[in-house]
Amino acid sequence: MKVANPIYDIVFKYLMEDERIARTILSALLKKEVTHVEQRRNEYVKGSLKGLTLSRIDFGATVREDNGEEKLILVEMQKAWVDTETERFRKYLAEQYGDQENMMKGPRNEYAIPMVAVYLLGHTVGDIEEPVLYVRQQAYDYRDRPVTKGLPDPFVDSLTHGSIIVQIPRLRGLVNNKLFKVLSIFDQSHIERRNKQIIDIDEADYEDDDYMQPIFRRLLEAVSDKEVRKEMSIEDEIGALLQKHETEILAMGDKLRKASMDIKQMTTDMQQMTTDMQQMTTDMQQMTTDMQQKESELKQMTTDMQQKDSELQQKDSELQQKDSELQQKDSELQQKDSELQQKDSELQQKDGELQQKDSELQQKDSELQQKDSLLRKSVLALKTTMSAEQIAATLGITADEVERLSKNSL
Repeated sequence: MKVANPIYDIVFKYLMEDERIARTILSALLKKEVTHVEQRRNEYVKGSLKGLTLSRIDFGATVREDNGEEKLILVEMQKAWVDTETERFRKYLAEQYGDQENMMKGPRNEYAIPMVAVYLLGHTVGDIEEPVLYVRQQAYDYRDRPVTKGLPDPFVDSLTHGSIIVQIPRLRGLVNNKLFKVLSIFDQSHIERRNKQIIDIDEADYEDDDYMQPIFRRLLEAVSDKEVRKEMSIEDEIGALLQKHETEILAMGDKLRKASMDIKQMTTDMQQMTTDMQQMTTDMQQMTTDMQQKESELKQMTTDMQQKDSELQQKDSELQQKDSELQQKDSELQQKDSELQQKDSELQQKDGELQQKDSELQQKDSELQQKDSLLRKSVLALKTTMSAEQIAATLGITADEVERLSKNSL
């Protein structure tokens, strides 16, 4: 069976405008019975050329809980085909949180209607292999134990929301449960080889699934609708332009990344150069400080040398003065030595004279002794015949000398 490909925005919108089909798809995704669904303000957001990569439909869905209670929830369904739409996903969620129409009266206060965000992605998310990922909020205590008492609570539900992430590329051929069968209409592995606007459905896979028949009929109607086919062709043309545009953007991105890497490298080099210059500046400052220190030391050494030179000059002057004094003293000593030599010569001369005198005295003493001996002999010879006075008169000496000579003979 050949049906319209709901990956096209116009087909997706055409499909979800059917309240029964919207209930079937949302029931399968939420895994709860949806008793009523309303497209809020019939809102279908697609945007400009760039916005064609993302479409959005908001629903108010009434779900029946396991205990039979029915409650209203918001379902924000977003369909995107590139992995760069995270910012707009967050923007749309912010709009939902800030919309006053999404508030309801509670027993005591006004609370937000609980919300579930559904993302139909035309790309994979990282290394996650599961085709459908349920992200639910859960409350925990300090020890990471789940808290269930008192929950759900409208205050808590107003500040959190669950998410359902569908990775369409991971759906390839999966029809083993109700959810995968509903989502299989988005499986792009079933598109016709020559016409990607058509999905080729194997009806044998859905023989006992009555809930799928309205979906197939709606998609068959879309194929027969001239306006839908026209919009699909326009989307193909715009998609081609968009793909070209994105290819150019990717190429520009590569160039920008290379330029960014070059800039980063240049920045790194400049930072290194700055670091080197700072190091050089630090080294020069250190060298300047060292040179100033050495200059100060040289000045101190010069001052010390000048002081020492002055001291040496003073000492040299003192030495010269002392040398002069020594020369003077030496001259004086030489003069004294000359005087001493002269005196010594004089002493020697006097000694010679004394020796001569002594010799003369000895000679005279010898002569005196000889004379005295002759006088004594004469006195002794004359004493026998003369008196002392006669002897003295005869010999020409005194009477005392005659007496002395007489005694010495005895």
